[in-house]
Amino acid sequence: MKPQITLVTVCYQAEKTIKRTLVSVLEQTYPGIEYIIVDGASKDHTLDIVRAICSRAIVISEPDHGIYDAMNKAIDHATGDYIWFLNAGDVLDSEFTVQRVVEDCLERGHTPEVWPDVLYGDTRILDDEGHDLGPRRLRPPKQLTWRSFRNGMLVCHQAFIAKRTLVQHYHLHYRFSSDFDWCIRILRKAKTIVNTDRDLVGYLKEGITTHNHRASLWERFGIMCRYYGILPTIFRHIKFIFIRNR
Repeated sequence: MKPQITLVTVCYQAEKTIKRTLVSVLEQTYPGIEYIIVDGASKDHTLDIVRAICSRAIVISEPDHGIYDAMNKAIDHATGDYIWFLNAGDVLDSEFTVQRVVEDCLERGHTPEVWPDVLYGDTRILDDEGHDLGPRRLRPPKQLTWRSFRNGMLVCHQAFIAKRTLVQHYHLHYRFSSDFDWCIRILRKAKTIVNTDRDLVGYLKEGITTHNHRASLWERFGIMCRYYGILPTIFRHIKFIFIRNR
């Protein structure tokens, strides 16, 4: 038996970027994919594009309370062994990405009884036209633990694949950084965390966090204080600023 992967795309007014994400998922060679698209009742042509390209996807289109509320809806509908989020404009690294992730697990001796709790990899940045701008500044560590995020979100949300049995809802009181909190909560419960040592995804540079950068940083700082302590978090940020300005 091989695991089923639930890929999820949440979107709103995404007619300019959604197509490349849909095509990226549909081109995957791995057969065991469930695709869920949660649209926030877009008023442009987003849904027309989705319906024209993804006839077999599970499509939910209704008003929501933001991106994390939409992601929670996807979690409620997901049936796969793993959940993997791709936003509109993001693309999987190649048509073999999902297949290679699964094959890597098999080659390392993992079986359905002991599939890894979390799989992760690296990320490349894309501009609005889909051009590759190079790797993300924060790079994934060789060995990821929940404590790794003391140094920031070293693994991009879109390159973080979690076993569905460990997944909980995103906290909606975080508007811009709930994915940071979500990953930490999953990692705290995870027993087996596997680095794929691969580029998994290209993600669109101009996302919700980018447009609300300052508010996102404040939320992330609060999350760090919650999990890692106030004083250690303050000292770590002071050290980071000092090193960056040297």
